[in-house]
Amino acid sequence: MLSLSGYDLRIGRPNEDDLIAIWGNSPTAHRGRAMSERTGAKCLYVEDAFLRSLFPGRIGKEPPLGLMIDTKVPHFDPSQPSDLELILKRHPLDDTALLDRARGAIARLKESHLTKYSAVDPKRAAPAPGYVLVIDQTRDDAAVTASGANDARFKEMLVLAQEENPGCPVVIKSHPESQSGARLGYYGPDDVTERVSLCTDALSPWVLFEGAVAVYTVSSQMGFEAIFAGHKPRIFGQPFYAGWELTQDEFPVYRRQRRLTRAQLFAAAMILYPQWYDPCNNSLCPLETSLEHFAAQTRAWREDRAGWNAYGMRLWKRKPLQAFFGAHKSMVFESARSDAPKLAWASKTATEGAHRLEDGFLRSRGLGAELVPALSLVCDDLGIYYDPNRPSRLEQMIAAREKLRPDQEQRVYALITKLKRARLSKYNLGGEHHDLPTGRCILVPGQVEDDASIIKGTDTIRTNLDLLRAVRKANPNARILYKPHPDVEAGLRAGQVTREQAEELADLVLEHADMGYLLDHVHEVWTMTSLTGFEALIRGCSVTTFGSPFYAGWGLTNDQGAPPERRSARPTLAGLAHATLIDYPRYRDPISGLPCAVETVLERLQSGDIPHPGLANRTLSKLQGRFASYQALWRR
Repeated sequence: MLSLSGYDLRIGRPNEDDLIAIWGNSPTAHRGRAMSERTGAKCLYVEDAFLRSLFPGRIGKEPPLGLMIDTKVPHFDPSQPSDLELILKRHPLDDTALLDRARGAIARLKESHLTKYSAVDPKRAAPAPGYVLVIDQTRDDAAVTASGANDARFKEMLVLAQEENPGCPVVIKSHPESQSGARLGYYGPDDVTERVSLCTDALSPWVLFEGAVAVYTVSSQMGFEAIFAGHKPRIFGQPFYAGWELTQDEFPVYRRQRRLTRAQLFAAAMILYPQWYDPCNNSLCPLETSLEHFAAQTRAWREDRAGWNAYGMRLWKRKPLQAFFGAHKSMVFESARSDAPKLAWASKTATEGAHRLEDGFLRSRGLGAELVPALSLVCDDLGIYYDPNRPSRLEQMIAAREKLRPDQEQRVYALITKLKRARLSKYNLGGEHHDLPTGRCILVPGQVEDDASIIKGTDTIRTNLDLLRAVRKANPNARILYKPHPDVEAGLRAGQVTREQAEELADLVLEHADMGYLLDHVHEVWTMTSLTGFEALIRGCSVTTFGSPFYAGWGLTNDQGAPPERRSARPTLAGLAHATLIDYPRYRDPISGLPCAVETVLERLQSGDIPHPGLANRTLSKLQGRFASYQALWRR
């Protein structure tokens, strides 16, 4: 990160034109300052950014997600203005786009319960609302000593928290390093009384803030976060966020006289000051890119930390699934002795109480039937997206996105634009660019007829031939373009329509055609339940459905089937796309192996920078194609 920020990091004696890199106010920082005095070289102070990792560095041994690089003093040192303080004092902080970014990022942090160390459980309940929150810190931490605080200051803060809030219970929140036993804090069991309790659980700060009537801290970053949760925290130190009329300061820094809004404070401290890092691309990046990577990393930990006991997973999938879901605790497969949560492939016989797993909607460059591992997977704890007979987590997410924030709209429209320009779809096989007729053209995508989405999501029209007949009957004068499903073309799945049958009903049979190209050149898609219908929607096409795919029933499609009445929300197209492509799936970067945001997978698919299946998978795929008539044996 230092190198990418323009610094050439070396070991040796500096001259007066060099900088001496010092990590914050670490125990060895005095050596750097002494060398600075002897040589005339200036100091460069480096610290972790305010979004760091799942666990503190001493516990998780994870690299930070960003750095704060200061040419004057560490950001937490109030003895003189830091670069951060000068930004807060002098920068106009009046750019509308910058402040909109700040507001969007604040909302994103709250929504995903992200904090400096994000290995917290948002589902874990906080104490009953109405308490005073007192935030502990690690003993002799640089941010504490720089403010001149000590044991007495923390004791005084606890006493005042009780005196100033008569009748309210007091909750002391321990620091994550104290919770793990890595470092001591200033509070402990001796401070617990009938009125004072000690919270050592890994609760989300955003959950704690919601139930608090007041927040007290010396200089903790949680005090900074409390501001964005709507609090005006009581401050007993001199942290960087004090003095801007957003806090109640016991020890004011009188040179700080500017009045800032919450968005201005956030923009300076989180957007303008730090250097943020994209570990998937080994590059510096905007806050939003790091934030989304952090959200993906945090989601993976929260969902996988208890491990998984997986059922119905074919042998070739087990290694990729272990990479996807086993980073924090190894998966086991069909173990009778495991008490881990159950995970089952959605199309298999349901295992009671299991989460259901399926491929995501930006899957790969290549077919699953050709044993190409998926870059995205969906894990549903309610049902599965293609089964309309029961609610799914995706349905709930779509309903929740009936209204989007401005930052969410901006993100999803940027994503859709990139998808359209790159002509990306689920499998991204490329293909031929056929000459298409003029006039009203209807694309009819073929499907795999024994696919679970047809078995679960259709009633009357359940074959490709019947679909073609229905489309022709409803549109006798239209140009009908039929594209067989790639798995069917490859001879790997059921759903074959003979060339003669297809040509009787369709004007063109587009074998091995490029789906992205077709969707750019047609205006209508008629389908049973194909994902192509969703891909067509986000490209502005009119879509008619004969079944009940996940995207039907929300007022965005012409429904000839009977979507569930529970789909009463009316999201915009952007809301549907946000839930489907951003909220629901999990993504894994095939290069770094890290959990990632959808944008990273989109970049990989666009560039083709994806490892190809190994020799064993390619050989097995060819054997499956040769013996396709026996597919039931390996699809059990």
